[in-house]
Amino acid sequence: MDEKRTPPPQRRPMDELPEFPHDSPSGEVTLANGQEVATGGRTTIADPAVAKVAAIAARKVPGVYSLGTGTGRALGAIRDAVGGSDLSQGVQVEVGETQVAVDIVLVAEYGHPLTGVADQVRAAVYHGVQELVGLQVIEVNVEITDVHVPGLNDPKSPDKSRTAG
Repeated sequence: MDEKRTPPPQRRPMDELPEFPHDSPSGEVTLANGQEVATGGRTTIADPAVAKVAAIAARKVPGVYSLGTGTGRALGAIRDAVGGSDLSQGVQVEVGETQVAVDIVLVAEYGHPLTGVADQVRAAVYHGVQELVGLQVIEVNVEITDVHVPGLNDPKSPDKSRTAG
């Protein structure tokens, strides 16, 4: 592998270290004394981190009831009961050097146009991943596997078909 790497910067006393603004470009920094210094190193963002950002963006869309399939949600409920959590349930990503592809499986809420929900999820994920992760999103595939009807398929809601007698 012929990878060209920038040498690491020389160590400097803490009082000479710059403050880094959130939009600071990688590659060089300007110290308080005005001197520009090259920064070295590589950043790797793991698949689970990207998937979590995508899942959070998708959950914020009106009309998304949950992420994942029925089986995945059932396993998630068991995992939650024993103290675990998987915020990226229902999301698969393929992360490359500079690009990412995202697949999302979700359950929509009844009353929301399904293609509209899918389009809004796609837009939210594109924006969230590109802004927070910094990778180019090449595609977001959305699969709606079910529609949640409030009261009908809620295990917590009382069964209205039974009458007290």
